[in-house]
This record gives sequence, C-alpha cells and structure tokens, in this order.
Amino acid sequence: MPRLILASASPRRRELLTGLGVRDLVIRPAKGEEHVPENASAEEIVCSLARQKAMEIAPTAEADDVVIAADTVVFLDGLALGKPHSEAHAREMLRRLSGRMHRVLTGVCVVRGEAVLCEAEDAKVFFRELTDREIDAYIATNEPMDKAGAYGIQGKASLFVEHIEGDFFNIMGLPLCRLGNMLKKVGVELL
Repeated sequence: MPRLILASASPRRRELLTGLGVRDLVIRPAKGEEHVPENASAEEIVCSLARQKAMEIAPTAEADDVVIAADTVVFLDGLALGKPHSEAHAREMLRRLSGRMHRVLTGVCVVRGEAVLCEAEDAKVFFRELTDREIDAYIATNEPMDKAGAYGIQGKASLFVEHIEGDFFNIMGLPLCRLGNMLKKVGVELL
C-alpha cells in the first residue's frame, strides 16, 4: 500500500485512520491561510477548504504517496459555525444549537499524483434542549474548544444528541465510507 499522508493535526482523524489499520500514517498538517470562496454553497466551502489543505501538502509528497485532507464545518441556519475562540463564544454556539437541528459537512480531498478528488459529506444532528448549567459544565471540560460548532459528538456532547441522519464518522471529522470509496478511485484498497 502506498504511504498515506494526513494533511491534518486532528487527533480524531488520525485515530479513525489508524483504527482502519493504516500503518505508518504520516501526519503533515497544512498551515496555510484558508480562503473561503464568496457566495459558495456549504458543500463548495468544505470542499474548497479541504482542497487548499491537500494542495499545500501535495508538493511535499513522493510520486506514489496519497495525501488526504479534510475540513469539517457546522452549519446552522445556513451560517458556518467554526471553532470557538473563547468560552463565551462556545457558550453562544451551544445555546444556538440547543433544541435544534444543524448540518455537519466535511469536505474530503484525496491527491495521488495527478489525480485530485474532492467530495463533501453531509449529516444532520439533532440536539435536545440544553440547560445553562449543562452548557457551562461541558465548557469546563475544555472539550469544545478545538471543535467546529463547539462540540465533539464522540465525547461528552454525545449526551446532547437525540439522533443523527447521516454518517457518524462525518460528524467526527472524516467520513470513512466516502473516503474508502475515494481511495479506491486512486487505486488504494484499505481492506
């Protein structure tokens, strides 16, 4: 199997790939400034961000390497909720998500040689009503501070989720089924 390079510092994405049995995964996070296209759809935004990361790292790859990049964004009422920049910002996001449905989109870009594939995965997440005490207690765990939408579904925020429609792993930040299909298209079988 060719060497896989993950253009991300996300421990969750790394765990998901190693959980699939990927050995010798290279972590090479993209560091460039992200540019969001104007008037773009949610799908176009996440695909553009993933492509930017992949194309930053691709020139550092060997000819047979595969670069994988992803970008996850939470959308509520059509507006993107990024990572919170403060506890107050996290509190505001969680209050807005309380009792509501929101979308989680992840753009995935796979680059191998001249092949560049970019696709988006979309899931719906339904939060129950949250109390201010629950929000404050969750923020005190520091768990929401490095996550889009100020929560991680695989952690303590799982207590907030009534149900989802779509790929659970997409909500964690890397839609594995979609990624597996994309890798097949560039000649990489994970099984």
